[in-house]
Amino acid sequence: MFRSFLALALAGAVTAAPAVEPGAPPGTPDNSNIPVAPEWKEAEAPPPPALRTSGLIAIDVAGTSLHYGVDPKSITIGADRVVRYVVVATSNTGAVNGIYEGLRCDGGMVKVYARYNPDSGWVPTPDGEWLSVRDGSAARRHSLAIARGGACTEHTPNGSPSRIAADLRAPADERYRGGGVSR
Repeated sequence: MFRSFLALALAGAVTAAPAVEPGAPPGTPDNSNIPVAPEWKEAEAPPPPALRTSGLIAIDVAGTSLHYGVDPKSITIGADRVVRYVVVATSNTGAVNGIYEGLRCDGGMVKVYARYNPDSGWVPTPDGEWLSVRDGSAARRHSLAIARGGACTEHTPNGSPSRIAADLRAPADERYRGGGVSR
């Protein structure tokens, strides 16, 4: 009799269980009421700001003779959650290169929107594409240093442009005190 009761109880529990996705492991809750996140879409990047070479936040980039700095006044976070900024690379001979780029913290990707040419100003990069900052490319080491140094906390932008600038300026052991996650 106990077996009959147990069998009926189990049968009732199975029929009362909420529907789950086919192939989902047993005990998986019904996630049908969770909205599907819309596919990410990049917003149109604003034009690059005027190139500034003073007041830059120095960025330590290993393995290069160039000196990098981020213009704190150029840092923005778009509605698409892309952190955009101008980074200035200066050689030991004094040659200056400006790069207007964006970071996607959610995927560790960077895109160059424009490059500064001393003769003609900002030149858009029409075929700019999102590239990984983690692939070891020398051309993107500065982007990885900026992402890790204060632009991103885990997979999101680090709060606000002023928070990003403050963390980029701070010594490594004092970053992310404004609510971010130290890595």
